[in-house]
Amino acid sequence: MTVNDDSFTNWKIREEIAESMIPLIGKLHRERDVTVLLHSRSLVNKSVVSILKTHRFARQIAGAELSVTETMPFLEALTALDLGPSQIDLGMLATLYAADERGLSVAEFTAEAVAGATGANKIERRESRDVVLYGFGRIGRLVARLLIEKAGSGNGLRLRAIVVRGGGAQDIVKRASLLRRDSIHGQFQGTITVDEDTSTIVANGNEIKVIYADDPSHVDYTEYGIRDAILIDNTGKWRDREGLSKHLRPGIEKVVLTAPGKGDVPNIVHGVNHDTIKPDEQILSCASCTTNAIVPPLKAMDDEYGVLRGHVETVHSFTNDQNLLDNYHKSERRGRSAPLNMVITETGAASAVAKALPDLKAKISGSSIRVPVPDVSIAILNLQLAREATREEVHDYLREVSLTSPLKRQIDFITAPDAVSSDFIGSRHASIVDAGALKVDGDNAILYLWYDNEFGYSCQVVRVVQHVSGVEYPTYPATAV
Repeated sequence: MTVNDDSFTNWKIREEIAESMIPLIGKLHRERDVTVLLHSRSLVNKSVVSILKTHRFARQIAGAELSVTETMPFLEALTALDLGPSQIDLGMLATLYAADERGLSVAEFTAEAVAGATGANKIERRESRDVVLYGFGRIGRLVARLLIEKAGSGNGLRLRAIVVRGGGAQDIVKRASLLRRDSIHGQFQGTITVDEDTSTIVANGNEIKVIYADDPSHVDYTEYGIRDAILIDNTGKWRDREGLSKHLRPGIEKVVLTAPGKGDVPNIVHGVNHDTIKPDEQILSCASCTTNAIVPPLKAMDDEYGVLRGHVETVHSFTNDQNLLDNYHKSERRGRSAPLNMVITETGAASAVAKALPDLKAKISGSSIRVPVPDVSIAILNLQLAREATREEVHDYLREVSLTSPLKRQIDFITAPDAVSSDFIGSRHASIVDAGALKVDGDNAILYLWYDNEFGYSCQVVRVVQHVSGVEYPTYPATAV
């Protein structure tokens, strides 16, 4: 047998194991509300090849691929336990088990590591929480995809309605088509049907009412059977408490804005300050995509090195508020053709840092350049540190933060020397540290942070909604602090 034959045989064996993992992962998710992860990446509803590719990510931990032959025993051990709603990371189980010297079996170690989710310790499955989308643009449709994807267990969040202004003939058909196919993010994973008579979109079995209204005050959500819902406003039309309060109609309990909030509206970056949300807070903001991209790594750097001052320059993909061709725009430069020009513009991300990180004393300035790509941006974070460091030290620290810290869902880390923006389309992290571009000189550190300003941000929005809904389940093994 040749070396090539050995490689192919090994691939087929791993392929077979990954195939056998799928029903186990699916059953845990549907019947027990358990989401199986691999180093923070969900394995629910993933294909065989996707599961194998996710395992290759472990090369960033120890320089070696994590094989399905190593993780499968932990998955089998989980199926034998009396688990409650939770998220369980097979990658962390395998990594911690390899370092454990007590001689425990996989089953014994797994039972101990996830004890908080079993038996008398487990939390009860919660009733689903109604969600309403106000607006159905770029972010609205991606949030809809995520909510539908996460509805598989029948618990958690349930998208009940979408509120839009009437668009004429076949409006609902056209909106469903935009949900079904996306030029950047590809096909919707599942099936979508439309009932024009009842103004309903059915996506993967989820019945979503399309409500036509020109103003929030025109809607009584209880008429549609919606109760205690969280409304996600992705229009950005109202950004202060007075304007957003218009959404607090019958059937709506809380309002979440997908744009920076003004005045006393809390700006929340999940992973950083979501635990500061007061239980009785009815109105909050998820800040901007750029704020979500820079605040987690900024917090990580301040925690370890201290930050005296900083500047963020964002090279940002063009957005829907720019013109396709030169035309009138209330902003001077944004009226120029987006796909033909680099456009200098402002960013509010730097000033928003103070709301998300009130303990950070450093002054952070910022500016932005819009460039002719439709998605994925990069933030260049230039920091003056409180102490000197080496490139290797910062590199290893950020790598570890991305793998084991409480910020691992927000910060990713890539070492690929040929990475470009399109590689990060669909990333679920708030930002991705480009290790090859990292620069450190004494007390000066420059971080290059990629981010999918559409999908990564939408994931952060959903995490905030899960948190305020009480359906954000704990992760095991416990994250290192």
